[in-house]
Amino acid sequence: MEWMILPLKRYFDFQGRSRRLEFWMFSLLNVIVFSVLGLITFGTGSTLGQIQAADPNDIGAMYASMLSGVGILLVVWWLVILIPSIAVSVRRLHDREMTGWWFLGFIVLSVIPLIGFVATIAFIVVMALPGTPGPNKYGPSPKEGVTAETFE
Repeated sequence: MEWMILPLKRYFDFQGRSRRLEFWMFSLLNVIVFSVLGLITFGTGSTLGQIQAADPNDIGAMYASMLSGVGILLVVWWLVILIPSIAVSVRRLHDREMTGWWFLGFIVLSVIPLIGFVATIAFIVVMALPGTPGPNKYGPSPKEGVTAETFE
């Protein structure tokens, strides 16, 4: 659990390196939270009724009905984790001895049809690869004697 909330403790920390464990545990936390909030949002039934009552030609009305009421929690959680998600991704790239600007490149490429799919797969692969052993230009290895308590 400590690894899941560590990126929230290091909210604006774009320096240093992050382990795969930190990145993937934070990703798992987000999947769990978004799933629970989605189940709550659509499980209440009121959201589903609002979506069915909305004009299908007006995409804004569809989103407004989905994000009204309990659905606003999805937006709030997304806003809370936006900066820590970027920060942990940049630190994870630092662990691979890549600059954080690669993250911007992945984001820009991900909005291009077809290329975006390949860029997303490439990003997942880069995040899954082990970091460079020992210290690199971004700091000491996060695996060598560092625990989640180090950042408290």
